[in-house]
Amino acid sequence: MTEHQHGYMHNKDDYLRRLKRIEGQARGIQRMVEEEKYCIDILTQVSAMTKALQAVSLGLLEEHINHCVVDAARTGDREAQEKVKEAVDAITRLVRS
Repeated sequence: MTEHQHGYMHNKDDYLRRLKRIEGQARGIQRMVEEEKYCIDILTQVSAMTKALQAVSLGLLEEHINHCVVDAARTGDREAQEKVKEAVDAITRLVRS
């Protein structure tokens, strides 16, 4: 029996690289606060990190729709409806953040 593979798996290394870079940005922002850097400079870095997280989110969402939702739609029935609802809920969370 094969385990279900998530849609992002073929880009997993890219996502991990991006997330590690974001982690570094977070540490950099923390260091800026510790060193009492200018607030606008800190806000600029927060904005850059936010955009990077949004890019990861949108990429994962696209992978989910192209893989999980499309696969579920092929089977039809209730699973397809559940996958579409998951995608809509994720989009709603992204728009509100």
